[in-house]
Amino acid sequence: MKFAHLSDCHVGGWREEELKALSIEAFTRTANICKEEGVDFIIIAGDLFNSSIPAIEALKDVTTALKSMKDSNIPVYCVPGSHDFSPSNKTMLDVLENAGLLINVYKFVNNKLSITIDQKTKTKITGMCGLRGSLEKLQYATLLKDELEKEDGFKIFVFHTLLNELKPKQFDEIEGEPLASLPKNFNYYAGGHPHFVYSADRQGYGKIAYPGPLFPNNFKELEDLHHGGFYIIDERLSMKRIPIELKKVIKFSFSAENKTSQQLKEDVLKALNSSDCADKIVLIRISGALSAGKPSDIDLNSIVASIKHAYCVLRNTAKLTSKEFEEQPIEAASVEGIEEKVIKDHLGQIKFKDLDKDQELVLVQNMMDVFNKEKDEGERNIDFEARITKDAVKLFHLEEVWG
Repeated sequence: MKFAHLSDCHVGGWREEELKALSIEAFTRTANICKEEGVDFIIIAGDLFNSSIPAIEALKDVTTALKSMKDSNIPVYCVPGSHDFSPSNKTMLDVLENAGLLINVYKFVNNKLSITIDQKTKTKITGMCGLRGSLEKLQYATLLKDELEKEDGFKIFVFHTLLNELKPKQFDEIEGEPLASLPKNFNYYAGGHPHFVYSADRQGYGKIAYPGPLFPNNFKELEDLHHGGFYIIDERLSMKRIPIELKKVIKFSFSAENKTSQQLKEDVLKALNSSDCADKIVLIRISGALSAGKPSDIDLNSIVASIKHAYCVLRNTAKLTSKEFEEQPIEAASVEGIEEKVIKDHLGQIKFKDLDKDQELVLVQNMMDVFNKEKDEGERNIDFEARITKDAVKLFHLEEVWG
């Protein structure tokens, strides 16, 4: 007997079209590998999709892959993850199950979980869903475990929850469940939800495993993991992790400390131009405080455009600041006083042509008034936007040039 354990596919989750395509390809590649390896069945431990209502393109390709599994007599068993469920507890997994393409083993009724039996191997499978905000803890708290623990035969428990005892350091602040929430005496615990790779035997609980994401789901995961993967396991619980590496990742990290925006821009260009970025996912992380100049002076858009033949370029400047825009301490007794103090303290950082400081102050206050307006009750979005635009055009005396 041999089965595959994958999780956190998040198909279609990226905003960038190139990476969205890779998240879909990761799933179809995995399906093909499972056929080549001759697995008897596949376990998906939650978050097959990144949304309860996935995009048509993602749904089409996943459905095609699931159909190929069905045609190869490889059943797919799953539980919904926190991204698969909508607030109304509806999930696309229901549609795929009704079409006979997968089997949702999360069957929770009257505080009991029923068991699904794989017809080919007689493996007994059940599991618990994952919900937004870790709300599945309410079901774990009432779960009746005795009957599950007494079941004989080879058993797999599928779950989409972080276990407190297994938390890596970076997950310390994330709420999880204690190991004791899971029923004991299962041979294999197929985990999902936290995006890290882990497997170990736990006394009374058999082997507990997290395969990590099938494809990295954000910038940090691409930095740390470079690629995703999944497990193939046999009846002796021997495990093999299969990497799914679709594109090479090349990463650059730059510090802005004690550098002007121009110096930093030159450093970035030099490093990128001396590296082979062809058909790779390029990650650019910039952090620190510039000694002079603004972050916008670096002109990352032109830098990205200069990287020839890269598959995709991502940049992270969340921790890039400038000493020209350092925060100013303020003391004021009213909201209006605070606003005026903040404006005055920062007026010198951006120059308005042909305006003295008093005129600049009035202009900024008027701008705040324009953009602080709220939509009237019953007003359509398009009419509200048109009203704000009209007021802004009038404020800047642009009537003649604004169509």
